[in-house]
Amino acid sequence: MKTPIVLLAGFSSLLFSFALNGPVRAAEDKPVVIAGVSRTEALRLGERMYREGILPSGGPMRAVVKGDIPVTGTAFTCLSCHLRSGLGSVEGGIVTPPTNGSYLYKPLRQLHKGIEISSAPVLRPAYTDASLADALRGGLDPSGRRLNEVMPRYLLQDNDMAILIFYLKSLSSQFSPGVSDTTLRFATVITDDVDPASRDAMIIPLEKFITYKNNQAAYYETRAGVRSARMAESMLLSPETAYKRLSLARWLLKGPPDTWRGQLEEYYRREPVFALLGGMAKNGWQPVHRFSEDNRIPCILPITDLPVISDTDWHTLYFSKGLYQEGEGAARYLNSIGAMVKGGPVLQLVRASREGRALSAGFQETWRGLGHQAPVTVTLRSGETATMDSLLKVLSGEKPSVVLLWDGPETLASLEAWASSGQRPEMVFVSSSYVGKGIWTLPDEARGFTYLTYPFRLPRDEERYTGAVESFMGMNKVQGDALIILKKVYSAVQVLSQALMDMKGNYYRDNLLDVIGTSMGAGGMDVAQDRTYPLYERFSLGPGQRYASKGCYIVQLTKGPGPELVKKSDWVIH
Repeated sequence: MKTPIVLLAGFSSLLFSFALNGPVRAAEDKPVVIAGVSRTEALRLGERMYREGILPSGGPMRAVVKGDIPVTGTAFTCLSCHLRSGLGSVEGGIVTPPTNGSYLYKPLRQLHKGIEISSAPVLRPAYTDASLADALRGGLDPSGRRLNEVMPRYLLQDNDMAILIFYLKSLSSQFSPGVSDTTLRFATVITDDVDPASRDAMIIPLEKFITYKNNQAAYYETRAGVRSARMAESMLLSPETAYKRLSLARWLLKGPPDTWRGQLEEYYRREPVFALLGGMAKNGWQPVHRFSEDNRIPCILPITDLPVISDTDWHTLYFSKGLYQEGEGAARYLNSIGAMVKGGPVLQLVRASREGRALSAGFQETWRGLGHQAPVTVTLRSGETATMDSLLKVLSGEKPSVVLLWDGPETLASLEAWASSGQRPEMVFVSSSYVGKGIWTLPDEARGFTYLTYPFRLPRDEERYTGAVESFMGMNKVQGDALIILKKVYSAVQVLSQALMDMKGNYYRDNLLDVIGTSMGAGGMDVAQDRTYPLYERFSLGPGQRYASKGCYIVQLTKGPGPELVKKSDWVIH
């Protein structure tokens, strides 16, 4: 196993020396009009041009690439290469430079590890509005050098060009809230439906990491110029990383979820933070997710089985799609062995709970997306017990070949009678996350036809990761659910540590999310490296991706005492 990525013993921090010197910005108290629209409207329209390739008129931007190949801006958005922050990327050996005003409107000198060398000769003079318009239209920089032909040449009218340039000047121009000269402020959100043992299993190692990092920063600060400090600086992508402190506030949410938003806004009003880190909720993350989206605050790997499932939201990074993903895994597995499944409908028995609904949605949406008819769904109401008689009645009426039993551990005992019933379905699926430790009580007679969705690396393969995690987090002899939580905290601080190095002192929230996507994606992380993370067989985030683990095993239990899990599928199920 490769050595886990650590910010020099778990540290993270960034270079806080980036200021907006070039672009000219009007005083906030004076009305600003750009191409006939207000400053606020120009920023909104410019952002849409940059991110979506849509003109202020609502039509697509037009451009040509490689000399004369016409393309639309929606296919070649600025964001797709220069990223959301405008700070560029390096992928496959191709360098995409920053395109924000702070970079463009000053002379460019040679870079080392992404940081400008002040004594190096000038490679190109600073852009002006006129020369930037020429570059966007004609592909020539202020020194007359021709830009790469992959860079689109945009066919823009003067007003549209003025709006886009105004947006570029504002892009990543001021550090995000939660940043000071010495400290990056974070918060972790915990809801009061989390039991105290789980809460402590998350918050204690997270705070230990913050304390350890800050102690190391203080140590290097007192030894600035000494060999050990110089070595620390040289090993990091940004020398300041060795000295930056982190702070972590606890945001405890009380009461029903519909009151959480107001509590979050009040916490944020009192102490703005750069990002949310970790966090835990038992009954879903949706209110916190919405708060992050609306306020554009990154949320890094909260612990929840009920994340928000979205293809468009940006600011929250999840470990996986949670229970939804297990339902999705069952659908993909069934689809892959479709010829082996006998005739008869697919039936879902779904507990009327958040967990049951998430599993059902993951299965049904994926199953229909694969071209199948919607499954027959029978809902088990809250408080209604799925007795053997009631289950046999459903089987007798529907005669399903496959049953998806999306319920908790209380239903497992009923499966024993199915084994001897002439109405037994060919396959029964249950969620290992929903039934929890109950999977080990599955009756012997039912193990031959019962399949489990299992979202983690198998226990015997996971053992070798435990010692490394406990050693790094300074904890040992952690067991059960607390060990799973500890491993998730470990992954969260590893992701943050690497990202803060890769940010190179550019403290913009979008840049934080950009660098996580590039450093953990195909361009920055090989297959072996994404397997250095615990719990998940594969763990990576490409640009724009929001769910780090994208797989799920389908397993069965061996018979007899001391059962083991046996894989029936690959990790990524197609």
